[in-house]
Amino acid sequence: MDIRNFCIIAHIDHGKSTLADRMMEVTGALQKRELKEQHLDMMELERERGITIKLTPVRMQWTHSSPASAGSSGQAPTVLNLIDTPGHTDFRYEVSRSLAACDGAILLVDCSQGIQAQTLAVLTMALEHSLTIIPVLNKIDLPAADPERVGADVMKLLGCRREDILLISAKEGRGVAEVLDRVIEKIPSAIPPSSPQPPSPSGEGGARPTRALIFDAIMDTYRGAVAYVRVIEGEFKRGQKIHLLGTKSQLEVLDVGHFSPKYVSDDVLGEGQIGYIVTGSKDVLQVRTGDTVASSADLPPLPGYKEVQPMVFAGLYPSEADEYPDLREALEKLSLNDAALRFEPERNVALGNGFRCGFLGLLHMDIIQERLEREYDCDLVITAPSVLYEVKLAAKNPGEYVRTSLLKEDEPSVARISNPADFPDPTVIDEIREPWVKLEIVCRGEDVGAVMQLTQSRRGLNTAIEYFEGGRAVLHFEVPLQGIVLDFFDQLKSLSSGYASMSYELLGYRSGDLVKLQILLLGEPAEALSTIVHRSEAHAVGAIICAKLKEVLPQEQFQIPIQAAIGGKIVARETLSAYRKDVTGYLYGGDVSRKKKLLEKQKKGKKRMKQMGRVKLSQEAFLAVLKR
Repeated sequence: MDIRNFCIIAHIDHGKSTLADRMMEVTGALQKRELKEQHLDMMELERERGITIKLTPVRMQWTHSSPASAGSSGQAPTVLNLIDTPGHTDFRYEVSRSLAACDGAILLVDCSQGIQAQTLAVLTMALEHSLTIIPVLNKIDLPAADPERVGADVMKLLGCRREDILLISAKEGRGVAEVLDRVIEKIPSAIPPSSPQPPSPSGEGGARPTRALIFDAIMDTYRGAVAYVRVIEGEFKRGQKIHLLGTKSQLEVLDVGHFSPKYVSDDVLGEGQIGYIVTGSKDVLQVRTGDTVASSADLPPLPGYKEVQPMVFAGLYPSEADEYPDLREALEKLSLNDAALRFEPERNVALGNGFRCGFLGLLHMDIIQERLEREYDCDLVITAPSVLYEVKLAAKNPGEYVRTSLLKEDEPSVARISNPADFPDPTVIDEIREPWVKLEIVCRGEDVGAVMQLTQSRRGLNTAIEYFEGGRAVLHFEVPLQGIVLDFFDQLKSLSSGYASMSYELLGYRSGDLVKLQILLLGEPAEALSTIVHRSEAHAVGAIICAKLKEVLPQEQFQIPIQAAIGGKIVARETLSAYRKDVTGYLYGGDVSRKKKLLEKQKKGKKRMKQMGRVKLSQEAFLAVLKR
């Protein structure tokens, strides 16, 4: 069997799903009556937004128009396995594992929009995996298409010749057959020439070892966890005992097969093939993306596996307190098919009971929010997103100051904290580290100054600038992740008139002069409004929060001081004045001392009120501050 395993690299809305549709139509993988627009995008949310959230593989067969040039014999069709991967930065690890399961990739670029940031990011990963790249320019039917300019950019990027670039219109189906022919010509076969195999370390005589890479996993309601795999060596059959080397689990193969794109059972899943293995596991966390499935626990794992860590954290709360059990059930169901989603119970003074959730990024958070609201009818309140900090404690017993579950196993003096309310007393903090990312922004030449000013205002450091044909530029920055998780993308789109795009990748943690900014109401800390900021930004952020609270908090019979503090130092203050009853209004004359006596009595009464009074932080006030 001649097999080609490949994927499509493209920025959002460059036509990746449409090209996959045309390929299935041309190869006959699905009948035209079975096809629907963006067929591999199963979720309604994917079709609405024009993005791929969950990857989907599909097997096709194609006979090259010129078999001799493709190196095949006769007219035997070639098996083509296409993995339709997400293109967004949030799903970077899943994309990297999908690329590891492929031998080549189609670089799909929109003829009108040109090269975008996320295309560059995924292309870099593809080159790191030594994939064969086939450049393709899509949407040549558009009036705004400029294949000459975009083609020059692609040639500069890949170092290829102009004749290596294919021009297509996926919407109209023009050039799709030529793309399939080029896949067969350029991408190496997934089954290398046979060579003597070493004996299996499991002691099974001369039996060949069997290993496969898991590039995705889903939870099937009836069959348990289903692993999407690329078989590296050996073969898998029903009833076979398998080992998951990363999670050190042993399971039994209930079924194997390939995607058409529906499940199609096979007797054997052999070397070089892409398909699925039904494990029967009831825990999707047991079958993790990037793990190795092997016939023996003694076999070495495939490289690249790591446990996915959330990057962005936010609180999810039901708008009504009695909806808390429904939200818990919805999150548990979602987490079955999304191993990257993490959540734990949390209580907020203003919002009540909810969950602290970890996400891969802002898009991932947005998707989870929409799915909870659409599929599970949850009415949510979401707090402002924050990132994960590493706090090094100077105390001998760190467990006395933070929860033991927050301490790192390999470094017990360091706590990983995402909620400002969990931060320990400043006197026991030795160092605070924050995550930094490598940020790439593609924009027009005239927007370079504004983009640099915006990024530098978020403490970003410019490292390089590159220019493409047609006045487009690629700017490289190193910037704290906290600086780009709130409104950075919206402001970037606004100042560039929608032309700029961005992608980022984690660089690591760096020490910074970070402080916990507390909001005090009547001298009492409101932990729900605490935030972590750089010391240089503390006054500006504190002034904004205090001013907003002064607008939204209801007046009381006593004066309310609203303060922003770092430890014992006040950095910003506003004062909400009290209601004042006119206690002298009924006086019609007499000595002024009578008025002074009544005013002094009122003053003493308000002082007692202030000592006994409490400020209730309403949900409306809390949300108004979060939208600052």
